[in-house]
Amino acid sequence: MRGPERRPADRGAPAAAAAPARVQVEVISWVTKFVGGDGTGRRLFDEPAPPGATVRSVLAGLSGRHPELHAALWHDGELGEHIEVLVNDAVLGVDHTLDSPVYGGDRIALLGQYMGG
Repeated sequence: MRGPERRPADRGAPAAAAAPARVQVEVISWVTKFVGGDGTGRRLFDEPAPPGATVRSVLAGLSGRHPELHAALWHDGELGEHIEVLVNDAVLGVDHTLDSPVYGGDRIALLGQYMGG
């Protein structure tokens, strides 16, 4: 199920003069080990979101620079099952899919799943 698609606000400025749109990616807890962290806390990344950017393309860009994240996040081109992806505080699959567009100011979070019983 997908929520309504947002469009960037038209502020009347020429597109060439506008600063490139950015999406914040927050990597949380043990997932930080895959991006140079120690497995605690948070790491923030400011990722480009050019026109046509999707959740998938932003995550592919970040994971392309962090091979350990790439191995942990992707399985045969789709998301693996051990890292939860949130887009603007909603779990992926609720309001967004991997192919949903993202715009400047959107937020993506990568949170490790905890299992056990």
